[in-house]
Amino acid sequence: MKTALAIMAAGLGSRYGGNKQIDGLGPNNEILMEYAVYDGVRAGFNKIVFIVKPDVVDVIKRICGDKLGEVTGSDGEKIEVRYVFQDEKTLPDWFEMPEGRTKPLGTVHAALAAEEAIDEPFAIINADDYYSFDALKALHDALTALPQEGVGLMVAYRLKNTVSKNGAVTRGVCTVEDGLLKDVTETYKITVFPDGTIRDTETDPNGRLLDPESPVSMNTWGFAPSVFAGMREYFDGFLRGLGGDMKKECILPTMVDEFIKSGKMTVKALDTDAVWFGVTYKEDRDTVSAELLKLHKSGAYPEKLWN
Repeated sequence: MKTALAIMAAGLGSRYGGNKQIDGLGPNNEILMEYAVYDGVRAGFNKIVFIVKPDVVDVIKRICGDKLGEVTGSDGEKIEVRYVFQDEKTLPDWFEMPEGRTKPLGTVHAALAAEEAIDEPFAIINADDYYSFDALKALHDALTALPQEGVGLMVAYRLKNTVSKNGAVTRGVCTVEDGLLKDVTETYKITVFPDGTIRDTETDPNGRLLDPESPVSMNTWGFAPSVFAGMREYFDGFLRGLGGDMKKECILPTMVDEFIKSGKMTVKALDTDAVWFGVTYKEDRDTVSAELLKLHKSGAYPEKLWN
């Protein structure tokens, strides 16, 4: 069965202070996206769709995409590779970008940029996060049994496995009942305190205590291609209400939450004990590099990902 893995790699990485999507972090200078691609192919995905900015597509091809040239998937066929651009050309003709805005319009826009390249069940993830093989395998396998309409998937990580000691992070804190996602609350300033507690500091500097076992969204979603129609309608509504806002983004967790509450979609939550890591801040870099080295030394990955 054909399944696609779409990787969102057009973000600016403002808190990181540079283009973190192409920062070599592995022991052989691998970027985090290479691990997602490598694990995705092992998990069974046979199409990879890179969602990029036009000015980095050649770099992404060289350091990641071209390495798939002779790689075969679980079906014995060569992995299909596509590149799509998250740029103003993928916006509705009637919309004018607010003058001076450089910030991307969000992960819903990124997903819609991939619509032209996807006509099979697909997963969509971030380029600058490490998700683990187990999480992508669970997502792939669930996609192969996904109905054509009305059902989505999310890998639910535990909050304690997704935070950074180097600063606040944003997570979609979820309510899950009987294996189904009931709601997602995008929470923007989740901070690890010196005593080890995890707190929401967005409105209270002392922080609202959060349960470390809470399920959270890490932008590991699975959908049938029929989702694009509702996604486009949702994005159009966002754009019509944007005005001159320089920062507001249209994001997948909030869209999914609205779809659930309006009855448009049921979302299955796939539980995982996997430990996320990523590079939200420059200070995260050394920690991530050390964790990747451990994974190679343990045998989870070969000495080199690609021969």
